[in-house]
Amino acid sequence: MNKFAERLRETRTELGLSRKELAEKCGTLERNLSYWELGQRECDFDMLIKLATALDVSCDFLLGKTDF
Repeated sequence: MNKFAERLRETRTELGLSRKELAEKCGTLERNLSYWELGQRECDFDMLIKLATALDVSCDFLLGKTDF
């Protein structure tokens, strides 16, 4: 599993959010979150920013560039 997929899933679950809840916050489909969390697809830059904002983390954290 890639670092982005791992951190996306872990951060979402630590915040107690379901895939559906996070998808609604970001304006995407639950199915897309599933693909990203399983490492089957990659999101675009705009969605990366939305995910980081919704999860209150940096894009660098989600991408595995930093540990905070």
